[in-house]
Amino acid sequence: MTHSAHDALPLSRGPAPRNRLWLAPLTNTQSHADGTISEDELRFLTMRARGGFGVVMTCAMHVQANGQGFPGQLGIFDDVHVAGLARLAAAIHAHGGVAYAQLFHGGMRANAELTGEAPVSATAQERKGARALALAEVEALRDAFIAAALRAERAGFDGVELHGAHGYILAQFLSPTLNTREDRYGGDLAGRARLLLEVLGGVRDACGPDFTVGVRLSGERFGITLAEMRTLSAQLLGDARLDFLELSLWDSFKEPAEEEHQGRSLLSHFTEHERGGVRLGVAGKIMSGADVRRALAAGADFVSLGRAAILHHDFPARLGADADFAARPIPVSAETLRAEGLGDAFVAYMGGWKGFVAGEADTPA
Repeated sequence: MTHSAHDALPLSRGPAPRNRLWLAPLTNTQSHADGTISEDELRFLTMRARGGFGVVMTCAMHVQANGQGFPGQLGIFDDVHVAGLARLAAAIHAHGGVAYAQLFHGGMRANAELTGEAPVSATAQERKGARALALAEVEALRDAFIAAALRAERAGFDGVELHGAHGYILAQFLSPTLNTREDRYGGDLAGRARLLLEVLGGVRDACGPDFTVGVRLSGERFGITLAEMRTLSAQLLGDARLDFLELSLWDSFKEPAEEEHQGRSLLSHFTEHERGGVRLGVAGKIMSGADVRRALAAGADFVSLGRAAILHHDFPARLGADADFAARPIPVSAETLRAEGLGDAFVAYMGGWKGFVAGEADTPA
C-alpha cells in the first residue's frame, strides 16, 4: 500500500511525524565558530517546522572538535552547545515538528584550517593528509558519538541520525578501499561496519526507550560498493535497535553507477529488503508533488527534502494545498533566499552551488 505524503508515520520509538516530508540535514555554515547555534540557523530551521515539515533535522553536527568539516557548523561535542540546541528543539516542537539531530565526524574530510590539526581516518590517507586513528582513538570516537546523542536527548531532541554517508568518518570505516585496518574495525564488511553498529548499540543503550535512532547511508560512490551497501542495509532494516534508515542517493530515481547493477533504479535495490519495524527514507532531487508520489510509490516510507526545502520553507503546506506543487526553478535571487529564512552566510554558501543563486542584477524568482 502506497501512503500519501500527508499521512502520519508511526515509528517503533518516539513521536510519529505528522507527515512523510522530512527536512534533510543541510550544511548551511551560519552558526558560530565555537559550534553554538546562531539566530540565523535557529530561524532557518524553525521556519521549516512552521512550514509543515514532519521532521526537522539539524545539519551534520560534529561530535568531536577535530571532526569539523565546515565553517559556521553546529557542534555537539561539548556541553556548552546544549542550551542553544534546547532552544532549537523547543522551537521545532512549538510548531508541531519532530526534532532530530544529525551526528557526524568529518574524518579525512575535516577542515584542518578550522580544527588546527591534521585530519584522521580509519587508515592514513596521504592525499588528504590524514593519519590513521589508533585503536583507543576509535573507541573514543565511538564514545563521542554516544555522548553527543545524550546531549541531544538532554536538549529535548526526539532522536538522532548517525551520518554514515557521503564519505565522512563512519563511511570511511565502511569503505574497503579507505579502511585497510587489521584490527577488529577493519577487514571484511562485518569488521568495517563494527564502528557504526557499536555506535548504534551504544546510543540505544545510553538513551531513553522512546528515543528515535536512525542511520544515513549512501548507496554508492565514496569508496563503497552497492553490493556491500545492500548487505548492510538489509542487516540494518532487520535490526530492532534502529528506527529508520535514510538513503542519500543524490537522485532518488537514477540507476546505479555500477554497470552490473543497472537496468533498474538504485532505490529498488534497497526497497526490496524486508524491513521489520524500521522505516526507509530517500533523499535526492525530490522537487515536486509528483516526485514525492513517485518516491513513495517506489517503496520509500518518507522523503527528505533539501533543495526544495531551501527554496520553500513551507513546501509541505504548499503541497497540501496543491498536490502538483513544484519548487520554483533555479537560479533564484539572494533576496528570494533571504525571504525563505537563509542568513547571509547560507546565501553565500548556496552561491557556490552552480546555477543556484542568480546575480544581484537578475530578476527575482
